[in-house]
Amino acid sequence: MEQRESLSGRIGFILLSAGCAIGIGNVWRFPYVVGNNGGGIFVLFYLLFLCIVGIPVLTMEFAIGRASRQSIVRAYGVLEKPGQKWHIHGYLGMFGNYMLMFYYTSVAGWMLCYFFKYALGTIEAGKETAADTAVYGDVFNALLGNPVEATLWVLAIVAIGFLICSLGLQKGVERITKWMMAALLILIIVLAVHSLTLPNAVEGLKFYLLPNPETVKEAGVFHVMVQALNQSFFTLSLGIGAMLIFGSYLNRKNTLLGQSIHICVLDTFVAVMAGLIIFPACSSFGVDVNSGPSLIFITLPNVFGSMGGGRIWGALFFLFMTFAALSTVIAVFENILACCMDRFHMTRKKACLVNFVIVALGSLPCVFGYNLLSGWQPLGAGSAVLDLEDFIVSNILLPFGSLIILLFCVTKRYGWGFSNYLKEANTGEGVKVPAWIRPYCTYILPVVLFVILVLGLIS
Repeated sequence: MEQRESLSGRIGFILLSAGCAIGIGNVWRFPYVVGNNGGGIFVLFYLLFLCIVGIPVLTMEFAIGRASRQSIVRAYGVLEKPGQKWHIHGYLGMFGNYMLMFYYTSVAGWMLCYFFKYALGTIEAGKETAADTAVYGDVFNALLGNPVEATLWVLAIVAIGFLICSLGLQKGVERITKWMMAALLILIIVLAVHSLTLPNAVEGLKFYLLPNPETVKEAGVFHVMVQALNQSFFTLSLGIGAMLIFGSYLNRKNTLLGQSIHICVLDTFVAVMAGLIIFPACSSFGVDVNSGPSLIFITLPNVFGSMGGGRIWGALFFLFMTFAALSTVIAVFENILACCMDRFHMTRKKACLVNFVIVALGSLPCVFGYNLLSGWQPLGAGSAVLDLEDFIVSNILLPFGSLIILLFCVTKRYGWGFSNYLKEANTGEGVKVPAWIRPYCTYILPVVLFVILVLGLIS
């Protein structure tokens, strides 16, 4: 087996972990989930759950990774007591990583496609009226309806991701993620500032930032809460070991709570800024905020159309959106590769080749869900394979996996134990996890996760 690799330092760890968290979940999924779940009240619940649930579970996932120095398939085996079965969740976590990539790569492919369409001028810039929204919708539907074209874009994303991972942890994954994330942060600020200057932008801001009880009544308060918690898991990729792997590469110079807070702040910043781009534009161009996953592909072309040099801005935005998507793809691919190298003693390059085939084939049902398999609507009228896969990951695997990680870290007799978790999390310099949080983590947080898991299944 290869010698265990490591990250270059704290900045590399934060940016790489944030790169896993910051992706199309922030700029593609977050805005449309906000639009479907009442706007400002959803954002309020999301921020609350991120603080009281997301950060504690993220810290625990990092602690398991750093203490074991293994990927999720072997981490439990290192820390669990003889005869225990916690390691079974390691395989479920691996399945979750694959399932996430089976549809995430499709959305990333859409981003890459739109970059080339703008760069080559096949998407017309300069349109500034609400009526032109239909034109952009036709462009997006044409992409989804073409199985050959959509497959090629997915294969391109999968190939690029594994090619970067094949270069190694520091030379490939860490180095490329750093500059991709820096570029994305700069551009998203520029776009948000511009979006706020659009006509009627204030109405979009009101929907986005001001909690409105009427919008909650329409969506249902429990549904909104479940979706907010699921988004907090999805945005941090919690529960399937996607973040655990970076803990295994981390040294013990800094505490884990401080690292987790930094990552959540960066992740939340990007999500909030994405909303500042999307919702003023929806209001300005008469786009329905409930238009679902296609929101970014219909709304943003209107934004670029209103800008001088819209073709250039559109190309740059979708290039950097591709970077954002790739940062998550690369991070999850790294977890998959580490699991294969740890479990099957593969070389990194062999693991890349094997998993390229697995992920490429596994992504096809999602691609075909909008064309060849469009007649199959697994979650009801209007749904597609992507919706089913997203439901499995967001409503089942992420909350269930987070519950398992939590129970492993707080149960002394049957798990790793809170004292061991606390010792690992507080090793190093920085913000420390207070000992008084133990009752909350032991008795309240498991109930919250269980209830949300059940509600997510019912919904």
